[in-house]
Formats: sequence, C-alpha cells, structure tokens
Amino acid sequence: MPLQYYIGTSGWHYEHWRGRFYPEKLTKARWLEFYASHFTTVELNSSFYRLPSAAAFTTWHDFSPANFIFAVKVSRFITHIKRLKNSDEAVEKFVSRAKILGGKLGPLLYQLPPNMQRNDEVLESFLATLPQGMRHVFEFRHHSWLEEKVFEILHKYNMGFCVFDMPSLTCPLIATADFAYIRFHGSRGLYFSCYSDEELADWAKRLANLAVNLKAVYIYFNNDAEAFAVRNAITLGGYLQQGKHMVKSEISSRENSKSEALNTKQYQNPKSKTFGH
Repeated sequence: MPLQYYIGTSGWHYEHWRGRFYPEKLTKARWLEFYASHFTTVELNSSFYRLPSAAAFTTWHDFSPANFIFAVKVSRFITHIKRLKNSDEAVEKFVSRAKILGGKLGPLLYQLPPNMQRNDEVLESFLATLPQGMRHVFEFRHHSWLEEKVFEILHKYNMGFCVFDMPSLTCPLIATADFAYIRFHGSRGLYFSCYSDEELADWAKRLANLAVNLKAVYIYFNNDAEAFAVRNAITLGGYLQQGKHMVKSEISSRENSKSEALNTKQYQNPKSKTFGH
C-alpha cells in the first residue's frame, strides 16, 4: 500500500473561521461537510474536554466522506487526572465510543500534561494495556520525555511519537511506529502565528525524508487564529504533493536507466546475488 499523507487541522468548529474559511451564510450544521471538501482528515479536540455522545460520533461518521479520517484526542481524565494510572476502565469506555467512527477512526492522541515528568515504568505499564489493532500516539509536553529510551519503549509497542512544533519546546523529528504524527502549534506564537511558505517548504522536505518506509503520515495544524491553520495545511499539502510527483519521476527515471542498461547488455553477471541488509 502506498504512503498516505493525511493533512488537516486540529478541530473545525471555530466561529472566527466564518468569512475566512466558511462562507458567511453557511450553517454550522454543514461546516463539517464543507471542511471535508478541502481536507481528508481532522483532529477531534473536543473529546479531550468531555466524551462526545454516541450520537455525535454517529453524526460525524455519517456526514463525512467515505475516505475521511478522524484522529481523536483522548480524554484529559486519562492523561491529566489519572495520569495514565488505574485508567483501564476509562480507556475502555473512551475507545468503545470512538470506535463508532468505524473505518474512519484514525490515531488516538494522548497529550500528557506539561508538569508530568518522565516515568518509564508508568508509560510502559499503560502501553501494555492499550487495545491492539489501533494507532495510538503520544505527545509529551515535558522535556524529560524526549529521550532515546522513551522512543525505544514506544517502538517496542509500535506506538506513535507525536512530533510537535511550538515556540517553547524543541522536539525531534522521528517516527517510532509504522506511521508518523505531527502537530503544528505555531513557530513564533503558540496557536496564533502563521507559518511562512519558506518554513512550510522546508518542513515538506523534512517530512518527505521522515516518511520513507512509513505507511501513513498524519499532520494537523493547531494555529487556529485567523484560520492560519487552514491556509498552512493547504500550502503544506501542495508542497508534499509536488514532492510525491518528483519522487515518482525519479523512480521512473531510474527504471528507464536500468532498462536501457539491460538492453545494451551492460548487465554482465546474471548469476550474482544481492542480499538486503
């Protein structure tokens, strides 16, 4: 299966996007439909503050395109109050509700609080209890977590590491699972700064390198002020699409070169073997 880029925004229900993204007279009931005509995914953030009803998940499922993906931010009750401890029942309840999205359910995002310092034992105990067959990803907001040993633990369970870009904390650009997950919070001002085209072009190159051998890359812009997130997501998507065309062209060129080499009998040793490593 070819690599898939899923690019969207963190949330879509912003009143200040009316006139900037949503048409002035479009009813809020049709905002998701309009949003989904521009993007293939959204990061659901309201679920962090309270568990959406079964009816809400059903509505989101029914009123979005067949190939649309919802990343879902896990309840702060699990990450901020329980702090990953004694949370089996809460996780089961949350996951069962999110599964109403069916095939449209993407990664579950666990954003840890900024005052929660590294504890490998707590992390690994929590990972071991998470349901299999789903994509789970962790965003660490305390610098103590950003260490190789933590990345190894995530990799062991094929759990995702959330790469984030924000002014107050530097984060490595890595993938610990068979997918990558990136959140853009604003490079100069948290949630309210707009990325320049030059910044996004550079990010596109870095993300394309990260994506090698991955199955999917999920990218969400959280700088919702003045609908910067919408503008930046569209721009980055365009750069990544250009990059994919360039890669296809390069592969085609290599295959043509190989074919020409064979046709001119430059292939001298048909009995030789090449072993992967």
